[in-house]
Amino acid sequence: MATEATFTVPSDQFPLGTVFHQLPNVTVKLERLIPARDVVIPYFWVRGAEVDDIENAFTEHPGVKDIRLVDSVEDEYLLRVEWALDYDDVMTVLGETEVPLIEATGTNQQWTFELRGDNRSDIAAFQQRCLERDIPITLTELHALTPVETATEAALTDTQQEALVLAYEHGYFESPREVTLEALGEELGISQQAVGSRIRGGTKHVLGSTLPALTVRS
Repeated sequence: MATEATFTVPSDQFPLGTVFHQLPNVTVKLERLIPARDVVIPYFWVRGAEVDDIENAFTEHPGVKDIRLVDSVEDEYLLRVEWALDYDDVMTVLGETEVPLIEATGTNQQWTFELRGDNRSDIAAFQQRCLERDIPITLTELHALTPVETATEAALTDTQQEALVLAYEHGYFESPREVTLEALGEELGISQQAVGSRIRGGTKHVLGSTLPALTVRS
């Protein structure tokens, strides 16, 4: 049965962790991970610093082969990194085991990342590979996806679902919009950038789980 797991690692032990040495107030959120030949290419959002400072901080990491700015939304920046597979860390293990990464968020305290395997043995294999490489990961949550859980519900995190429901109920998706990100953020107790990120991530997961089904039916 498909299984989801949440792991944590110290901030300086996870890929890209060196950014917190120079920029302790930034937040890093992985958007997606693309394993390729001899390299892993992560896309990630960074908030809390200027883009030039971010690029300089990441460039110092020994596992980074290349980094470039892809897009920006207000004070958040989407960057693309080429990560060398010969640098042993969690990113390398993800590429080798091909366990899908759902979400990963880093602060100067720790990284939290969520994985989904086809069964528990996939998660166990990932954990064992990390332990063999002395990567200090900690399993904080593990649960099987129940048959009644739809693909869309499974793809969404609790915070993404909360933000999407609130946005829908308050008319954020109407034209013209009936509520601002700032107002939604105030109700959720987070910044407008954070609520915008949750809405974007949730919308992406909803489309990803529904469009394939529509294609099959058509």
